[in-house]
Amino acid sequence: MPEICRFFGIIITMFADDHNPPHFHVRYGDYEAIVTIDKGVVKGEMPRSALKQVFRWMELNKEELAANWQRLQQGEEPEKIEPLK
Repeated sequence: MPEICRFFGIIITMFADDHNPPHFHVRYGDYEAIVTIDKGVVKGEMPRSALKQVFRWMELNKEELAANWQRLQQGEEPEKIEPLK
């Protein structure tokens, strides 16, 4: 499971063999969600406070997320992305 970032107990991962649209997976405690990179559509459940942090992080790192999606589609490893502080 390629972890690309971890902050405030939130774990962000991306997978090479995943389906379109480009997205990432979020885990927070017992909660799991999938968030699309371009539109921020969420599937799954996540506390509002954690999801707010995820969206804040996503807005700061959309280019890096898109680049990681491309890397994974080409069989390359994703790069780590800076966490929120």
